[in-house]
Amino acid sequence: MQANPKSSPQRLLVIKHGALGDIVQGFGAFASLRAGHPDAHIALLTTAPFVELAHMMPWFDEVLVDRRASILHLQESWRMRQLIRDNWDMIVDLQCSQRTARYFQFFARPDTRWIGTAAGCSDPCPDFTGVNNDQRMRIAAEMAGGVKAVHDMGWLLDQAGTRQVPGLTKPYAILVPGCSLAKPQKRWPAENFAALARTCHQDNISVMLTGTAADRDVVEMVQSLAPDAINLCGQTSIADLARLSASAAFVVGNDTGPVFLAAATGAPTIMVMGPDTNPEMSAPTGPRCDWVRAAPISNVSVGDIAGALQLLTSGPVGQRPLK
Repeated sequence: MQANPKSSPQRLLVIKHGALGDIVQGFGAFASLRAGHPDAHIALLTTAPFVELAHMMPWFDEVLVDRRASILHLQESWRMRQLIRDNWDMIVDLQCSQRTARYFQFFARPDTRWIGTAAGCSDPCPDFTGVNNDQRMRIAAEMAGGVKAVHDMGWLLDQAGTRQVPGLTKPYAILVPGCSLAKPQKRWPAENFAALARTCHQDNISVMLTGTAADRDVVEMVQSLAPDAINLCGQTSIADLARLSASAAFVVGNDTGPVFLAAATGAPTIMVMGPDTNPEMSAPTGPRCDWVRAAPISNVSVGDIAGALQLLTSGPVGQRPLK
């Protein structure tokens, strides 16, 4: 009797648009999906800023781009319809946005298994109130057949360059004074970052300031008040930033992507939060990270940060349980 032909591998589409912090928080879920489906063809649908990073990841066979065009853009809408209606055995929506809910409603085939929060999908996620974003995505991944998986950041650190930063000596700290321009209330005052930088220099700790081109104004303001700090704003790739963070004495920053990345590398990391950030959902995750929060954010003092760092670097390893 002739043997049955070998069935083709499962095809999974994972949707995660960004931003950087959300992508980083998804690493555990990505690893879980790959561990649970070692032979599957797994594609990631993301946005243009994260395509290069996605190609570095060890979990995906294919990277697809969502340009997030208006639904009135007929050519793009047709392209996304074709993409979503492709021969996927399962679509794992880790974005869970209004946009992806529309993709399910208007584009998905009725026989495609869809894990997410879209109304009417085959596998609705549970109530995630009070659940950290990292854990939310891990739960969704396990619903899709993922298994618990330990992952490290070697795949990204190995991609980093080896260039030396002039004037940067060990030990050094990384400060991240910027964040989304749409939410300036999430920014700890530049004066406070500068005061922290001056304290570091008094303790013989070099300071590096990082951020994207959009953060240039606030980074330059910090440097003007702490002129010994090294300004690398807009000069580091994600891989470079991961490598520098992994070797830092500590990292302090606002609710922004590079802080999540630093925490994921295992660097001692403190996120400064105001009332716009809910730590139950949005605290960074990693082996040595914590957060300090006040309303308004300017009420967080340099002493508060110093105290949190003292506990983080000299106390038991592990992040504080969320309240």
